[in-house]
Amino acid sequence: MPKMKTKRAAAKRLKKTASGKLKRSRGWKQHKLEGKEPKRRARLRKAKLIDKADEARLKVLVPYL
Repeated sequence: MPKMKTKRAAAKRLKKTASGKLKRSRGWKQHKLEGKEPKRRARLRKAKLIDKADEARLKVLVPYL
């Protein structure tokens, strides 16, 4: 059976945790940051786990991650 191709766009955006879950960075932090509260900016810096409903679909995109 041939190797599966990794979707490169997804591989650049996702990382795998030690337990095998996928994590992602948050959006809304590229520009206009002076209009956002410092607590909100700090919260946007932290990574977030992928929702359980989306995890199976996204694991297909990055089979070797």
